[in-house]
Order: sequence, then C-alpha cells, then structure tokens
Amino acid sequence: MQTPRPMESSTVAPVAAATEPHPAVPPTPDIDLELRQVSKHFGSVAAVDVVSFSIRKGEFFSLLGPSGCGKTTTLRMLAGFEFPDSGEIFLGGHHMGRTPAHARQTNLVFQQLALFPHMNVFENIAFGLRMKRIPREEIARRVGEVLRLVDLDGYAERRIRQLSGGQQQRVAIARAVVNRPQVLLLDEPLGALDLKLRLQMQGELKRIQHSLGTTFVYVTHDQGEAMSMSDRIGIMHQGRLVQIGTPDEIYEHPNCRFVAAFIGDTNLLDGRCEAGEPPTEGERPFPVRVSGLRILACGDRRPDRELSLSLRPERVRLGASLTSLENRFPGVVRDVVQTGGVVKYQVELPGGLSISAQTQKDDAFVPHAVGDRVEIGWNAGSAVPLYD
Repeated sequence: MQTPRPMESSTVAPVAAATEPHPAVPPTPDIDLELRQVSKHFGSVAAVDVVSFSIRKGEFFSLLGPSGCGKTTTLRMLAGFEFPDSGEIFLGGHHMGRTPAHARQTNLVFQQLALFPHMNVFENIAFGLRMKRIPREEIARRVGEVLRLVDLDGYAERRIRQLSGGQQQRVAIARAVVNRPQVLLLDEPLGALDLKLRLQMQGELKRIQHSLGTTFVYVTHDQGEAMSMSDRIGIMHQGRLVQIGTPDEIYEHPNCRFVAAFIGDTNLLDGRCEAGEPPTEGERPFPVRVSGLRILACGDRRPDRELSLSLRPERVRLGASLTSLENRFPGVVRDVVQTGGVVKYQVELPGGLSISAQTQKDDAFVPHAVGDRVEIGWNAGSAVPLYD
C-alpha cells in the first residue's frame, strides 16, 4: 500500500540541489530549522524521500518511526555529517548547503555516548570549550552552570566509570549544551538505559530543555518517549514524512493506517463507506459496512469507497448503560489480559469481527470472564476513517 505524502500548510516551490549556490534567505524570526524537499540516497535506496518540515525556536520536536525509516539519516543531515542529494536545509534562516558539522550551530548527542573514560566529568564537559580556546575562567563558569542544570553539582572530579548510566547520560547532555548550540540534536540517547531509568531521564530531558529554551530535535523509535516529551512529532515511514502534529493530534487524528497502528494500540476495521449522500468533512455520523455490520463513524465521508476505521481500545465500553452510544453490538469475550490497573478484553462480534477493548480497574469496574456474553459499544466520533 502506498505511503501517503503529508499535507503541507503552504505550497513549497521547487528547489535547487544542495550543491548549487544559494542566495541569502532572510531569517524567519520564529523558525530555527527548515528542510525543503530534502532527499538522500544510498545506492538505489531512498533513505530520505522529499522531506519538508520546519521547527520553531525553543520547540521539542521528535522524529519518530521504525528502524530504517530515515529518521537518523535526516538527523545526520541536520548535523552536517551527511549532505542531501537534493533539497535545502536552513538553520536560523541561513542556507547550510555543504557546511560541515563543526561550522554549524548544532551539537549531536549519540546513543553511544562516546565519553572519554580517561577524563573526569569536568574534563569531559570542558573538552569542546578548550578546543575553541575559551578562557579558563569562562570554562569553569560555564561547566559549573551546566553541572547544576543537569543535577550533577559536586560530580566534577568523578571518573566516568564511577557514574551510573543515567549520570553518564547527563554528562553527555551537559557536554553538548555547554557549547550553547542553537539546536541540540539527540539520536536515541536513552536506548541503552533500562526502563525505569529511561522513564526518569525522559522527565530530566524535558526539564533541561525547558530550562535552556534551546530547540531540541529528538530521534526515537519509542512512541512513549516521543508522546511524553514532544511539543510536536514528525512520523517517518519508508523515507517519507507521513504526518506532523502534536502528540494529541497524532493519537486522536491519524491520517493513515501506518500512523494509527504505530502510535499506541488501535482496532483497524476494514470496510466500505455506504453509497448515498455526497462527500462531506464533519462530525455528522455516516454508515460504514464492516464484516456485515453497519458501523457509524465521523469525519471524512467518501461514498462507496473502501476504508479503514481506527478505533482505540480505551474508547470501547463493555457492559450495561450503553444506550447513549451510536454503535452497540452483542459480543462474546474471547480473551482477558490484566496489566496492573488496566484490563484488556478481546470481544467477538456477530460475523466474526474481533474488537479489542480496554478498561480501568476503578471503583465502577465490573469484571468479565472468557465466554461471557456482553454488550459492547462506542461513539461514532471514536471511529476515525482512513482511506489510504
């Protein structure tokens, strides 16, 4: 199935290859980074395929997607470690062309932190400043500032091997931000940490970014990381940017099957929009035929077209008092999985359609067992139509 191209808010004119001379571009006051129709090939493989987006100053922006989708290649082009085959990259309104990494106002934090084991914390953080021949007093002041920022005040003389994984991660971030980059680039920096420490560091990263006000561009394949930290997320798939939006926009209003399935859990119900009234875009419910059932959905209505409905499990309700819901069906519980305070049910509807439902174990919780006959329902607005 072909991956849809993202909708752009404005038309972008064709651009020249990155190797050609480019006239000065007036800086856009609120934009730190901009990519215009950027492509990168490795042999016959299009690692990045005509990608365009912009990132606002002070934004925490994440590139999210599975392995091999092109997100790290995009990040490396932003850093200057790779150059586009075509398209343009702007940093603070200035055309980067083939500007090398050391001449860009960016710093990159890798997943493998590459800290110097023979140096202590202070020396690791100060390394870049010394390469720039910053005066000794200024180095001491700036290193002290970032040590306090990353909550490592008092650790300046520690050796790297004496630090925990989370503390080493903070040293790597401090080493990057002490140079005061315009944009900080982070390539899956939490991937090597265990789950508990990773969750802790997510909060630390967001706190550091908020304190600095620096633009962060974060690459990850972990949906939870991107959803919890980002102001906006760009979803990449097979070298293309398929959707950009806030975490809530992407979760509640995916624009294709890939985004709906990749972000969280969902039921993808394949069917056909019933013929009848002309196409509409709105909140008025319209009927869709799925496995012989008539299901009401809301959104983009395209009569007599095949589509998928994305229905989040937490939007599905089981039990009594479902009369206010537009969609109600009898069903049989086929599976029950309990995960802490959440219970997940698999319910078979007439015609063999299987629906995943999720509920919280709160005071109103009524348990159901495998084989129980239940009523299941959801609002029409919970079923998002997708036509890719």
